[in-house]
Order: sequence, then structure tokens, then C-alpha cells
Amino acid sequence: MIEAILLLLLALAIVFVAAQVFTNALEWLGEKMGVSEGVTGSVFAAVGTAMPETIVPMVAVLAGGAAVEINHAVGLGAILGAPFMLGTLSLGLMAWFAGRKRGWNDAFNPERSGLRRDILVFLGGFMLAVAVAFLPGAWQNIRVMTALLMFVIYFMYLMATIRASQQLVAEGHATEAGEELYGARFFAPSTPLALLQLLAGVLALVWGARLFVAGAESMSEMIGIGALVVSLLIVPVATELPEKVNSILWIRRRRDTLAFGNITGAMVFQGTVIPGIGMLIMPWHIDSDYALVSVMLALCGAGWLWLLMRTGRLTPLWLLGNAFFYGVFIAFVAASGGR
Repeated sequence: MIEAILLLLLALAIVFVAAQVFTNALEWLGEKMGVSEGVTGSVFAAVGTAMPETIVPMVAVLAGGAAVEINHAVGLGAILGAPFMLGTLSLGLMAWFAGRKRGWNDAFNPERSGLRRDILVFLGGFMLAVAVAFLPGAWQNIRVMTALLMFVIYFMYLMATIRASQQLVAEGHATEAGEELYGARFFAPSTPLALLQLLAGVLALVWGARLFVAGAESMSEMIGIGALVVSLLIVPVATELPEKVNSILWIRRRRDTLAFGNITGAMVFQGTVIPGIGMLIMPWHIDSDYALVSVMLALCGAGWLWLLMRTGRLTPLWLLGNAFFYGVFIAFVAASGGR
């Protein structure tokens, strides 16, 4: 038991540090390229901090071995758990720290067109991915076509975000890196150095992900909780720490576009590209109440954020409602025994 916990903690530490290294390099490149906070938050930082959640399911599914069923459960849980965690707990924590620093009724002021685009693309893409999961198993061709459509949706979203960048930069929303490039503490800062730092971050993420999958399997067996539940709760919590930390720091400094984009941009990536990959490399079906409930609550979280933006109630107090959806899932797991 202690060994499994230590393995999970070690994996968590590796993933956290590696994601920070990766994100730092991306933000530095964003400033060098002169792109907007929208691109840096919703694309660069979001994809960078989404790398752990991306790698964990792929490592789990492709690991092979005798525990194929457990690997698929961990993979599916990680894929579905990331949007759930982002749309509920991550936004709720950001609201909590903003409320304590800025006041509970202080209005958030993210760049609205980008936030609107993020929410709508996530809702459309993720609902499509979920719908395909209920198709008959023999309809694999439909799943393959849907996976390709997911990649196209994200590409179109990426192009729309980049096209909006020039106007946002002109309006004063250019990216400014929060810290110097980590590698510049030892070498002269340069684009090749930033790319090398990106590669180092990816390799460390792969290592941490493999350790985490092994720890999740051991923990599942020892405490009698299903691997799917472990991956829905523990994997996203561990791998979402960079998003929450970055967004909390940004929101406290009133850099709302970066703070929201870091989370909602990751939701888009996790709601389109990663389910698309899942459709291609694993049996894509939802046959667990835990998975279904997490999906419904993720959509509720995104819908609540949309409602707050549309009604002008986007404040820390109201955004705490997203954390409520996370609490509902915890209560559901506790009531049903976790199997």
C-alpha cells in the first residue's frame, strides 16, 4: 500500500515538474512569436499543460500485457476525466482563489469572443464524442470517420484562434512570458534551446505517465476501487495541477484571458483531439455509470460557464458553482461503493 502511494506521489511530482518545463518553453515561444494571450492561453499553454492527460491514456492503452481490461479502463477514465476535472474542479478552484484575492462579486473580464469559441467548440465536439460511444460495436467505420472529424474540428478551431490573434495584439493583448526560459539560467536563450526544453518536458511526461499508470493499477487492486474510478479522479487531479496553478496565478493578477483560456482551451483539446485518438486505438464505448455521470457533469460545468457569461454573472461567487458539480460526482462514487 505504502509503495503504491509513494509511486503515485513520485509520478505526480515528475508530471508536475515536466509540465511546468513544457509550459514555460511554450509561453516563451509565444512571446517571441508575438501572438496574443488568446493563442498562448487557449493553444500554447492549454496544449502544454494538457500533455500529461494526453500521454497517460495513450500509454495505458498501448502498454499491452495481461491487464488489457485495466489498461483500457485507465485510458478511458483519463480521457473522460480530464474535461470533467477542467470544467468542474479547475474552474471552481480558480473562482475560490479569485474571490479571496479580488472579492466575490468582482467581475471577471476575459476576452469574450475567445471564451465563447472555446465553450461552443468543446460542447459540440465532446457531445459528438460521447454520442459515438453509444453506437453498436460493429460500427467501427463510423468511429474512424468521427475521429477524423474531431481532428478537423480542432484544426478549424486552431485557425480561428490564430486569425483572431492579430487584432487582439493590436488591442493590447500580446503575450508576455511570466518567467524567463528555464534553460536560459544555464545557456543563452534561443529558439533551439526552447525546443530542446520542450522535448525534455515530453520525455519526462512519458516517464511520469508510465509510473502513474503502474501506481493506479496497484492502488485499484489494494483498496478495492475500480481502475476506471481511480483514473477518473486521481489521474486528472495529478495531471491538472499545472493548469490550476497557472490559472490561479493569472487570475489573481487580473490576467483573466490567460487564466480562462488556459482551462477552456485545454477543454477543447481534451474534448476533441484526445477522444478522437481514443476512437482509433481502443474500444470506444461507455458502459459504466461512473463514466456516464462524469461526462454529464463535465457538460454541466461548461454549460454553467456559458450561462454565466451570457447573463453577465461571471464572478467568483457564481463560478464556484462549477466545483459543486465535482462534489456531486464524489458523492455519487461514495454512495455507490466505487466499483
